[in-house]
Amino acid sequence: MSAPANPNVTALLASYQQDMEAEAARIADFWLTKAVDERQGGFIGRMDSAGQIDASADKGSILNARILWTFSALYRHTGRAEYRPAATRAYQYLLTHFINAEHGGLYWLVDAQGRPQDSRQQIYALAFAIYGLSEYYRATQEPRALQASQQLFEWIEAHSYDAEQGGYFEAFTQTGELLNDLRLSDKDQNAPKTMNTHLHILEAYANLYHVWPDARLAQRLRHLLHIFETHIVDAETGHLRLFFARNWTPVADLVSYGHDIEAAWLLPEAAEALGDAALLARTNATAQRLAQAAATAVLADGSLPHELDRATNHLDTHREWWVSAEAMVGFLHAYELDHDEAMLNRSYQAWQFAQKHLLDIEVGEWRWGVFDDYQPMRDHDKIGFWKCPYHNVRACLEVSRRCKNQLPFALPPTHIRQFANPA
Repeated sequence: MSAPANPNVTALLASYQQDMEAEAARIADFWLTKAVDERQGGFIGRMDSAGQIDASADKGSILNARILWTFSALYRHTGRAEYRPAATRAYQYLLTHFINAEHGGLYWLVDAQGRPQDSRQQIYALAFAIYGLSEYYRATQEPRALQASQQLFEWIEAHSYDAEQGGYFEAFTQTGELLNDLRLSDKDQNAPKTMNTHLHILEAYANLYHVWPDARLAQRLRHLLHIFETHIVDAETGHLRLFFARNWTPVADLVSYGHDIEAAWLLPEAAEALGDAALLARTNATAQRLAQAAATAVLADGSLPHELDRATNHLDTHREWWVSAEAMVGFLHAYELDHDEAMLNRSYQAWQFAQKHLLDIEVGEWRWGVFDDYQPMRDHDKIGFWKCPYHNVRACLEVSRRCKNQLPFALPPTHIRQFANPA
């Protein structure tokens, strides 16, 4: 796509890219210096919002897999040597403590010493392990990482794939029996199929396909994109449907704005990996509908609210860190498609909101979120089962890369500049 002619746009893109380089380094430094568990191995399981570590906290598979992805991606994109040992630490811990050697798959939870505590096979977690392992392979060419990714893919396909109705079921025992309680968290509905799990299987399979262009994997990627097009994206509203019965009948009337805008770039990323121009064009059209639907909810301060319950018309207006991170990427992707400057502005405004309200300059990293009055959500973790560096570091890497691709010139080589407290 042609570079922007507007000099103001060029200046914004150049500044935005440099902000992202600096912020990625700032977040990574927090995890390198404060999250490593030197005594018990791997990374700590929990830190509260004030920076206090709970050394006895259990360690979650999702947190470990996301740390693995983060430092693997940082090393692959920047080449900075200090990121590789952190990626390797997460990789080795996952193989040693989370992989279920007897039955395959992944332990959901281990204790602080790395001993299994919960053997449930949550497909969402297996997908993130594939995402992290395949990224580690992309960064290091370590053969065992690819092999482990392939084995997890086979576990999902053997137990979770629904050959009758399409898509994937949510959760199983370690020997492959479907659980009665399928919920990813206590906030979710107990539904056999969910948008969230399918989005992250898609994300993981697309990353795996970059290093393993297997014909069956390609077929499953196409199948997942078809599932989104026919069942998950609401053709009438442009939003994602979230929870489903086995036959894809929706069982909730909720809107998750963060997932809308996240899917608006993850779906095209998967289609692009397949190298099918017609499929990519169709998927980008779907992505534009998602971005436009999310854009209608952007608040005056540049942020997206959390969720809308359409059955009761209740809008949950607290703001979470990951939603702003995904808005930065999703709206920027929408700008890349047709150079609508309003979409670029929405992306940058999401970053401005994060700078003002989400970046925690005192403790480090990003806050979980803020309430409608901008007071921090202090009862939520700084590091925890769900609080990780994946969304915000990924946003930094994606925005930096996309801004660079839009610039009419190459920026001069720079050292990562000192991060300044935003106004």
